[in-house]
Amino acid sequence: MNVIESKLKGVKLIEPKAFGDHRGFFMESYNEKVFKENGILENFIQDNHSLSKEAGVLRGMHYQLAPKAQTKLIRVATGAIYDVVVDMRQGSPTYGQWEGYILSEHNKRQLLVPKGFAHGFCTITENVNVLYKVDELYSPEHDRGIAWDDEDLAITWPVSNPILSEKDGKHPQLKNADNNFEWEEK
Repeated sequence: MNVIESKLKGVKLIEPKAFGDHRGFFMESYNEKVFKENGILENFIQDNHSLSKEAGVLRGMHYQLAPKAQTKLIRVATGAIYDVVVDMRQGSPTYGQWEGYILSEHNKRQLLVPKGFAHGFCTITENVNVLYKVDELYSPEHDRGIAWDDEDLAITWPVSNPILSEKDGKHPQLKNADNNFEWEEK
């Protein structure tokens, strides 16, 4: 497994080892021991699965407030997404900065999104199955989001007119969002 550190401290791009032959491939998408050896210590307690039927579906930018904040481990089983994280940790040297990554069934990459980050993705193919682990259960009262098109963030999405849920079309800008995340130097 190869772990690539992001400029956003705590975000990690993970490249699992895949073993392929004429039949296809095999890989371990999660092995607690190997992840811990690579400094990923989260205790994941739930697996989630979303299907987006069309290209151009944008889901995000989501997060849960502390104490119910979630670390997520995201991967794509079919199709491809442009996956984006935004640092929401007040006082962080990278507060309000974002990074985007292509995750696909072909590159088999995974993204670790720690607590304190908003997360969202846009499908760039049809029939996209996204699987993700979380280390905290969903909590409706802590569920929040920021605008996918926040002008201050200036995220470069692969679409200009995405397919959104009603909820995702109404999130506030980062500067107006509920935010109880604080930067902690580790």
